[in-house]
Amino acid sequence: MNKNLYATSIYDQLKRACADEWEAYCHHDFVNEVGAGTLPIDSFRYYLEQDYIFLIHFSRAWALAVYKSSSVPDMQWATEILHSTLNTEMNLHVLFSERFGVSQAQLENSSEAQANLAYTRYVLDKGLSGDILDLYVALMPCVVGYAEIGNRLALDYHSVLEQNPYREWIEMYSSEEYQELAIKTISVLERISRERGGMARIEELKETFRAATVLEEGFWSLCYNPSQQSV
Repeated sequence: MNKNLYATSIYDQLKRACADEWEAYCHHDFVNEVGAGTLPIDSFRYYLEQDYIFLIHFSRAWALAVYKSSSVPDMQWATEILHSTLNTEMNLHVLFSERFGVSQAQLENSSEAQANLAYTRYVLDKGLSGDILDLYVALMPCVVGYAEIGNRLALDYHSVLEQNPYREWIEMYSSEEYQELAIKTISVLERISRERGGMARIEELKETFRAATVLEEGFWSLCYNPSQQSV
């Protein structure tokens, strides 16, 4: 991902304000072992089950973004991500899960873990209690974090990617299409921030971004040691 495209954006300020938390999230052992292809299959299966639940709530958050948007272009962008999540990503998720022995029925009947619930409801609460800027800031660690993670794994583990059982996952989030989606979302955030007085609210927004990042890291920890988690 070309960092120069957002070096002066509010997104960069938010990320720099929680550099340690961002490092823990983007370089979590779960992520690194996905890159190396050494993550236990059971951990990845559990991730697939929990991520399916997450995608359902992620879709709800983007539906809320449509409602909270104050312009047609912003509504169109939120709708585009909502459509992509519901009708493309979730379908691909089902097909991908089946390759790891997780059926659609298993996905749909999975119990939501506490760490998953905490993260998804935090995002929805920020959107419901705040405005479109609050919602975007809460969503950014997921949208753009996955782009950074995918790009890093594709570069750092290029030599072992061909034999990696998680290669398709890495390729999806390092793909040009997903990188462009992340860059576009950053540009929308920047414009919404200007319209909504983001700089005057920067300290509050930093805390929202930090909390969402910590919850993202908690999601990796949840899936890294599923036997130690409660539901």
